[in-house]
Amino acid sequence: MQDLAAPALATLGLVTLAGYLLGSIPFGVLLTRAFGAGDVRKIGSGNIGATNVLRTGRKDLAIATLLLDAGKGAAALLLARYITGSEVAAALAGGAAFLGHLYPVWLKFKGGKGVATFFGLMLAAHWPLGLVAALIWLVCAFAFRISSLSALIASAVTPLIGITSVASMGFPIAKPIYLLAIFAAVLIWFRHHENIGRLIKGQEPKIGGKKAGDVKA
Repeated sequence: MQDLAAPALATLGLVTLAGYLLGSIPFGVLLTRAFGAGDVRKIGSGNIGATNVLRTGRKDLAIATLLLDAGKGAAALLLARYITGSEVAAALAGGAAFLGHLYPVWLKFKGGKGVATFFGLMLAAHWPLGLVAALIWLVCAFAFRISSLSALIASAVTPLIGITSVASMGFPIAKPIYLLAIFAAVLIWFRHHENIGRLIKGQEPKIGGKKAGDVKA
């Protein structure tokens, strides 16, 4: 048994490490520097995500950052699933990529808030659940016009949807993926503690407002 367990544990360790390193790639910083838009960490909120990249005035770079931040989480999960055929490995790699975005080793562990990476993970892990999560965000954004509130609601509701409605419609979710959704949701809420404080005070900026885009995705 030990002869079989050691390679399996080594594989899980490798996909987890690879997922973290992939998730740590700060695309917002790399793109803004490469295309002469300055250091995004010195602009606006100082966040490395797409919302803050948009403050440079480069919509193209913001869209690219959004897609790449979502894509790196999806890529880590899908590669681990493809290589190992294991949902446990997929969830570990995806969770590690999420942590990498939040706490990137290349930036002294100062990263984003993980909203784009969260949606990328959910779409790759369980596409019906990912679509539902994205739809919830869109509905909330349209109703409340507050990006951070939409992200908080979507991340909190996603695990509940995964264990109830989605499963009941014939799209069962593997336990490791369900736990990944909970893990990511908890971290999103933790990373949004400042936004939560502003929401309670009624001071959180709205989408399209002069100070919109405070969510550090």
